[in-house]
Amino acid sequence: MTSERSPDVKFEIGHVLFIDIVGYSKLLITEQSEQIQKLKQIVRGTEQVRLAEAEGKLLRLPTGDGGALVFRTSPEAPVLCAMEISKALKNHPELHVRMGIHSGPVNEVTDLNEQANIAGAGINIAQRVMDCGDAGHILLSKRVADDLDQYPRWRPLLHDLGDCEIKHGQRISVVNLHDNQVGNPQRPENFKARKTEEGAVSRSNKKALTAAVITLLFVLSVGFFLFPHLFRPSESKVASNPHGVSTDDKSIAVLPFIDLSQARDQEYFCDGISEEILDALAKVEGLRVVARTSSFSFKGKNADVGDIAQKLNVQNVLEGSLRREGNRVRITAQLVNARDGFHIWSDTFERELQGVFAVQDEITRSIVDALKIKLAVAPPARAQQNTEAYDLYLQGLYLSNKSDEENLRKSLNLFQHALDKDPTLSRAWVGIAKAWFWLADAYVKPLEAYQAVESAATKALELNENDAEAHAYLSEAKRVLRWDWKTAERELQRAVEIDPNSATAHLMFAHHRVCSGDLEGGQMELDEAERLDPLSPLVSDHQAILFLYSDRLDDAVAAAKRTLTLDPNYNYLEPTLARVYREQGKLEDALALYLKAQQGTHEPNAGLAIAYARLGRITEAQRMLQQLIDKANRGYVAGEQIACVFVALDNHDEAFRWLNRAVDEHSGNVITIHRELRPLYSDSRFPLLLRRMGIDPTKVVGRQTAK
Repeated sequence: MTSERSPDVKFEIGHVLFIDIVGYSKLLITEQSEQIQKLKQIVRGTEQVRLAEAEGKLLRLPTGDGGALVFRTSPEAPVLCAMEISKALKNHPELHVRMGIHSGPVNEVTDLNEQANIAGAGINIAQRVMDCGDAGHILLSKRVADDLDQYPRWRPLLHDLGDCEIKHGQRISVVNLHDNQVGNPQRPENFKARKTEEGAVSRSNKKALTAAVITLLFVLSVGFFLFPHLFRPSESKVASNPHGVSTDDKSIAVLPFIDLSQARDQEYFCDGISEEILDALAKVEGLRVVARTSSFSFKGKNADVGDIAQKLNVQNVLEGSLRREGNRVRITAQLVNARDGFHIWSDTFERELQGVFAVQDEITRSIVDALKIKLAVAPPARAQQNTEAYDLYLQGLYLSNKSDEENLRKSLNLFQHALDKDPTLSRAWVGIAKAWFWLADAYVKPLEAYQAVESAATKALELNENDAEAHAYLSEAKRVLRWDWKTAERELQRAVEIDPNSATAHLMFAHHRVCSGDLEGGQMELDEAERLDPLSPLVSDHQAILFLYSDRLDDAVAAAKRTLTLDPNYNYLEPTLARVYREQGKLEDALALYLKAQQGTHEPNAGLAIAYARLGRITEAQRMLQQLIDKANRGYVAGEQIACVFVALDNHDEAFRWLNRAVDEHSGNVITIHRELRPLYSDSRFPLLLRRMGIDPTKVVGRQTAK
């Protein structure tokens, strides 16, 4: 359950003004130098540049014929600066300058000359907006224009131009800013040409096009009835692009918000707000929401929104930033359409910390409205919450997502402190259930851990019966602690009913069904979990284990390798790829991976002991087995792991002794999914063991005779 964090890349929303001199390349060298110097003087003389520089909130990106100014103040700053430049240019008719403005993500980088530089989608789009114009134009992206349109003073200056075609056939919505003092009121040549072409087509070909459309519709309708097979979608084509940009307009990924706080110490708060919004959207019927693990895998990476959408198979992406100074919070959020990269909706909220709950609800409602989704049930009004308790809860949530023992235990303390401040904070109880769930089996005896899971999940549901995550954790407690499979299934059904977008619930449902012998049902649930969380190493690892158990060994290898691609350090109990290689008979390959994993953990490993046994290295296998037994006696090792080693050493009596101990200890890693135990299936003691756990022996895959 380890994960490797990517190097931190600090993104923020920059308000970009891109400027260049039209016809610069045709000028003489001396003329180029003169014009650049004059333009620099004009830019440096603007009030907006002086103010931003004084506050340390201006970044510059020089280019040969102009440059970009990145303001870290307000969306209005680059617009006001452009207007100042436009007024000053009236005294320099020899300077033919055009400008483009956009607000978007930027980050500071180091270029090939080891110099500080600036990059990001915010700059790229500002340049493309500018490229749509001619000399004198001040062009705005639709996102910036929409922000300005909220204020009456700007509306008279905004003139919609429609779409402009840019690189690779993409289109960008552009607005021309001008009045009688600034800007260029003329329609840019790019738009004139398009309008002329459209008009010409309309006048000369209207009748021909109409006739052609009628003929085409007739041919298609006849063909549909005579040759229906030609109109079926090609299965090979559908399968060849499973993760392209989704055509489902009602799909979304919520990226972690960027921390713009001065001390850059609010990462936990940004993550928490993003996750809370994600959870709220996941409950909206008709909206497919990618799970947290996949969305947050892009954290700190300079990834294009289009690439993110393609990898997550969604149409829309929510991104944003957050600045917290004391008790004040400023949240900027924007909903981006992945097809064209432009904003469907954006807004900025400034509130006291107490108002952050209302902001989360407002963002959720705005996204639902923007995507034209009709809410089946209006979300309940959020009760007033204790802000100190909520802040502690978000800190705990941040640490619990790291999943190692130290951070899980720290998260428990934070969740408890949150409840001390506010006993009605149900999500803190869910956090406690989550932390104990991940501590179980790997770090803590399951009887102890699952009792805590059951208690916390029950208290969470007493406060909020509609918490899907609480139902999912309660299900696991009922299955493992009580061997109550029926109640466990009801809890999972309730979890999926409340939140059909919960990859966690579907993953637990998959585990539940496989353990009870329903492989087909388990595979369906696991596939749904992967659809909702396509970049989760945990889900991918479960796929590999299920393929292994189903004797699909080549598929198991592919899934295990994909897991390591998603997280090179992923390792829960044992490296799954090593386990698959071992079951394929590739014992030396398996041994190499086991030894590499052990170098990192310095702990005895059952899988490695089995590999030694199958290689005939009995002394080494027995030595590691003894280390496992010693660890189990002084702490905890799941009994079925030790039993698997005894099976490899052909000692079935000891194997059954440890399997019964595993049942006594209520091990969460149910013995029915261990391929290594198949030599025991024909033993009369095995069905008795299964019945102790409430499992029907006839449903266990691989059993030759049911008794």
